[in-house]
Amino acid sequence: MADFMTGLKRSTYCGDLRDANIGQEVTVCGWVQKQRDLGQLVFVDLRDRTGIVQLAFDDTTDREIFEKAQSLRSEYVVCAKGKVRERSSKNSEIPTGNIEIDVCDLRLLSKAETTPFEILDDLNTNEELRLRYRYLDLRRRPLQKNIMMRSEICKSARDYFYENGFVEIETPMMMKSTPEGARDYLIPSRIHKGCFYALPQSPQIYKQLLMLSGFDRYIQLARCFRDEDLRADRQPEFTQIDMELSFVDVEDILEINEGLMKRIFKDVLGKDLVTPFERMSYKEAMERFGSDKPDIRFGMEIQNISDMVANCGFGVFTSAIEAGGSVRAIVAKNAASTYTRKEIDKLTEYVRGIGAKGLAFVRWVEDAPSCPFAKFMAEGELEAILSRLGAEKGDVVLIVADKDSVTLPVLGALRGMVAKRLDIIPDEFKFLWIVDFPFFEKDEETGEWVAMHHPFTMPKEECLEYLDTDPSKVIAKAYDLTLNGVELSSGSIRISNPELQQKMFRALKMTDEEIALKFGFLVDAYKYGAPPHGGMGIGLDRITMILCNADSLRDVTAFPKVQNASELMSQCPSPVEKENLDVLGLAVVNNTEEE
Repeated sequence: MADFMTGLKRSTYCGDLRDANIGQEVTVCGWVQKQRDLGQLVFVDLRDRTGIVQLAFDDTTDREIFEKAQSLRSEYVVCAKGKVRERSSKNSEIPTGNIEIDVCDLRLLSKAETTPFEILDDLNTNEELRLRYRYLDLRRRPLQKNIMMRSEICKSARDYFYENGFVEIETPMMMKSTPEGARDYLIPSRIHKGCFYALPQSPQIYKQLLMLSGFDRYIQLARCFRDEDLRADRQPEFTQIDMELSFVDVEDILEINEGLMKRIFKDVLGKDLVTPFERMSYKEAMERFGSDKPDIRFGMEIQNISDMVANCGFGVFTSAIEAGGSVRAIVAKNAASTYTRKEIDKLTEYVRGIGAKGLAFVRWVEDAPSCPFAKFMAEGELEAILSRLGAEKGDVVLIVADKDSVTLPVLGALRGMVAKRLDIIPDEFKFLWIVDFPFFEKDEETGEWVAMHHPFTMPKEECLEYLDTDPSKVIAKAYDLTLNGVELSSGSIRISNPELQQKMFRALKMTDEEIALKFGFLVDAYKYGAPPHGGMGIGLDRITMILCNADSLRDVTAFPKVQNASELMSQCPSPVEKENLDVLGLAVVNNTEEE
């Protein structure tokens, strides 16, 4: 490479050249996007991560260089030196479309075979193929823009925290296994046979210990690992903008994070966010939107009609209420033409797949609404329900009757699906803080009260008296930040009183042995003076996905995993040699790859 580049050094990036550079001598490097040989003229579109610039060769060009330009093919790597000049045939589609480089020196740095797919911005190639050749896929401008925006977000966040007195500290990547709700990725120890490290699900314990150590403002762009099922907004390894602060309460943490979002959106998108962000209690969010991360850019809120149908003749409604549940509905305005009976049948199958027994509906197309359960209603009952709901001709009403733990999330999921289908979601950013989470939730199978958050979360002081008598009344000092229906972060104020921490462990039915085994070192640390502290972690991948308007985390992650947690390019995970397992004292007893 040194010989190829002798006498040349890149002076600028392809996409940075403009009219102001006309007359300047420049050197650019990159990949050939396209070559056009017109006989006496050769044009080459040269691409790097900033964009494309046109290289021009004509009868004034040195013959050897001209012939070399004629030999270029897509994805060859070249370096070109020349003078920037105005193009005779301008291209308004690209930022460099007014200029070109009149090349006087051309170096072919590397040839390329025909790629499995064209390197085009607008590509319909199968995603699996693109992921197998991810290094080629990453040459495409849309993905490069996403990855570079991710880098800008990282820089903006770091700058903001440094300016606000935070210290960046790396916490261990190999730690004790203390599951936080998902399965750990485990690392066997060669020295301590039969023992394992765990990759961190979050830096939670270590960052709390840092508060006890006196580093009162900690920040880390932390890699985290969770062995859980994948989906569009979840990867087994991810990055969170992780922080912890001492001598603070909820308001301080919300304020610092609103400032962070203002900074990122200004730096990266040039947008001025209005703060403070809207806040909503967990209970209100579930009642109105059926979700603890609601998209508040549109209406279609859930309405409770239980009182209107408690004594009606439709058994599906009455039995749900008698069993302690409810009957709730959403109204899709002007949706009757889109949601035919056949389409509503598809919605019914969908809700059955996520836990509901069925879906009642009213479809108002003609003068009289179409309603399968109308025959069970007394005169005037259906009209009264529609009036309460604000439904009119052209609307579709979707109703679910069941226990609240079913009706609310099912209608919440329907609400999002229908809004997308009707294309009624505005293109804007709507942040929302969810606060006042219940501390406990009841396990429906065991009937036991379990923590909704990790056991170090602080309850509200006014709720402490209910810890032993009525766990349902205990509210956590916890908060989530959501954006457009996506949870960006979760956090809480931590318990700093050792006696209260022990009480919380007991409320969670943890034995002394369990406490000592999982959290002994942390419990001991709190005996030596702990400041009040709290924090949160913001999903870097998720905020990047939203700012890039991407559909999946795979579009903002350089080398992502697919749904079965494998990476198609490197074909990992993969078997290892038996000798490597023997060193660790391990044996594979059920290799599903061979079955």
